[in-house]
Amino acid sequence: MTKRFWHAAIAAALTGALATPATAAWFEARSDHFVIYAPGSADTARDYATRLERFDKGLRVMRGLPERPSDRANPLYVYVLPDAASIERLCGSGGNRKESTCRNVAGFYQPRAGGSVAFTPRRSGNGGQFELNAQTVLFHEYTHHFMYANYTAAYPGWFTEGFAEFNGTARSERDGGLGFGIPAMHRGYSLMNGGKPLTLEELLTADSRKLNQDEREALYGRGWLLTHYLTFERKRDGQLSTYLRELNRGKPSLEAAKIAFGDLKILDRDVERYLLSAKMPYLPIAKDKLPIGEVTIRPLSPGETAMMPVRMRSERGVNATTATAVVAQARTLAAPYAADPVVQAWLAEAEYDARQDDRAEAAADRALAVDPKSREALLYKGRVHMRRAVQAKATDQAVWREARSWFVKANRLEPDDAEPLMLFYDSFRPSGQRPSANAIIGLNQAFALAPQDAGLRFRVAREYIRDGKRNEAKLVLAPLAYDPHRGPDSPAAKLIASLDSADEAAIRTASDAADAQDDSDSE
Repeated sequence: MTKRFWHAAIAAALTGALATPATAAWFEARSDHFVIYAPGSADTARDYATRLERFDKGLRVMRGLPERPSDRANPLYVYVLPDAASIERLCGSGGNRKESTCRNVAGFYQPRAGGSVAFTPRRSGNGGQFELNAQTVLFHEYTHHFMYANYTAAYPGWFTEGFAEFNGTARSERDGGLGFGIPAMHRGYSLMNGGKPLTLEELLTADSRKLNQDEREALYGRGWLLTHYLTFERKRDGQLSTYLRELNRGKPSLEAAKIAFGDLKILDRDVERYLLSAKMPYLPIAKDKLPIGEVTIRPLSPGETAMMPVRMRSERGVNATTATAVVAQARTLAAPYAADPVVQAWLAEAEYDARQDDRAEAAADRALAVDPKSREALLYKGRVHMRRAVQAKATDQAVWREARSWFVKANRLEPDDAEPLMLFYDSFRPSGQRPSANAIIGLNQAFALAPQDAGLRFRVAREYIRDGKRNEAKLVLAPLAYDPHRGPDSPAAKLIASLDSADEAAIRTASDAADAQDDSDSE
């Protein structure tokens, strides 16, 4: 999310600012749903994990959702940076989008099968009542992950952000409980004094239009207000569910809204009255309803601590230009730690991103020599061998089987890890083979484990298309087409449009274009 709600994006080169937190001690906290990397103290890392686990439990209690045991194998990785300025610099440190769109970014989330990641500040604002605080940023980003990982439906932009805003203001009570419904005071100026740059009808269709700064601010603020109202207003009970159900049946947003809410002018008037009410509803959840599992803490090794600036930049994402700068720094920092398997696995990723395959494999081998169960080292061994096979245009299936063997080894270590299953499937297309039945089963399992990954959605949709199951493909792609962080002409939207025609050539063209879909950031 952003202070002014510009879409988080990638662009510039290395900044020295990220080196500062690495000089302090760093700690890793592992829990059922999270891996937290935080500078400072063990207590700091534990506090983040505890608050997030309790927040996750609160969301499940509110929405009646069961636990997903496989989440432990596919956790959300959370990196804690010192402040919002550090977040903004990191946002602009790599990738393919304009650096200006990272301006005023306070935190962001990247969904991936290989480990979804969120970057959040330890401090945000000066503690004022109307300022965006660090916990709200953290909870907002996790809500995006929670929605994408637990719900398969498509959601319009106003609800995606409104839902994140509604949950982002959850209050941690002193007794360990949690409460939902706190007003979004950081939206106060926009809601009370900023006018209405979006009408209700425009808000309901905002996912299909380009928004300026004021309109984007309204999307967040009025999205929160409408979500809050429809959640707590008894006379509107069930209407939000009806609206989302009709939307996912293929109804346009305005038509679905009229079916669910009735007269939109009355809804608009009621929402305005709700905003001005003396007191808003609040739902507290007692601590005894929010039990959490064990949180384990460990200090990062000296090598891991030294590599943290590089690790965050790799996790942020790089392009051909920034990968060169990242790997140069990674080599320098990793050199004293040849026997640290985590450091060498992280180095392998940086080398691979810079297309230095021999160096990447050497780093992976060093990691595996110390830790034969290093997940990342196994996967980068497989990636290197697969890319070599592609470059050699290998037709010998033994070469491809050898490359796949590294993904198989990683899968045997953790069958619920989505990434090895995805990579195993990916190895068939460049080999000239149709994916095997086991590969397709693995793809579907990976999608069930990490539905937040856009690339997995495109892969699953492609298999449906090949089987002539267009409706199923459209259902899988719909969440991407509605994603407010992707344009209305996104590959998913184009592919869905082509599926409504009988032109098989157009479908194939759109499907191929969709394969190049980039990771999306949520704010």
